[in-house]
Amino acid sequence: MIDIGVNINHKYFLDDLQTTLQDMQEAGVSGMICIASDLDESLQIQTLSEQYQGIWNTLGCHPHQAKTWGSESKAQCTSMIKTQRPVAIGETGLDFNRNYSTPDEQRVAFHSQIELATEHELPLYLHERDAYEEMIATLKQHPALPQRSVIHCFTGSQKELEAYLSLGLCIGITGWVCDERRGADLQASIPHIPLDRLLLETDAPYLLPRTIRPRPKRNHPKYLPWVAQEVARLKGIPLDDLIKATIANTNRVFNLK
Repeated sequence: MIDIGVNINHKYFLDDLQTTLQDMQEAGVSGMICIASDLDESLQIQTLSEQYQGIWNTLGCHPHQAKTWGSESKAQCTSMIKTQRPVAIGETGLDFNRNYSTPDEQRVAFHSQIELATEHELPLYLHERDAYEEMIATLKQHPALPQRSVIHCFTGSQKELEAYLSLGLCIGITGWVCDERRGADLQASIPHIPLDRLLLETDAPYLLPRTIRPRPKRNHPKYLPWVAQEVARLKGIPLDDLIKATIANTNRVFNLK
């Protein structure tokens, strides 16, 4: 398995990265895509991906951090892409739930990163919360781009799922699917996701699968098997079939080498 979403920039992981990688691999997770929230973090995880086998990086600016996106940010990203090509642009998108950055700041950063992904032929690594209609409308203006991109940590309704699938997006599923309190909509949507559009992620250290016993304090890429087991159960397919398909999907979308 490959975890397509790890927030590696935490002491929990970085203080002993070698152990983090060893624990992950012993759990059957061969690699992880580390996702960036701003340009400083983009540079940090780009360096890690150069140093460690089994780590790949995205490059970009999360909507929460969109206020940090300036007139030189796109050029800085282009320079980093030329130094060490990332596997995707993002985590980018729109989040009107908390508005840590204003909607207009988010739009500026998002559209600039769409330009980057288009110019460099890279997928988008997308984040959306309470901004579904505008996200769909924006992506429809760039019809080729969603065909090779992913909506990260999908938790929406079946209606939203169908709209994202109609654009061609792949769907990232986290431990939210294991949550008996708030995961019902996602659980009901899983059977409707085509097997060739499914990707698995932990979003570690967040979104710990609540099915793990005894329950750890924080999520980790080594807990990806719990997400896989629940998705396979909900789809009614053998776990091995799900794992093979999601590895193939991950390699295809992110062009992993």
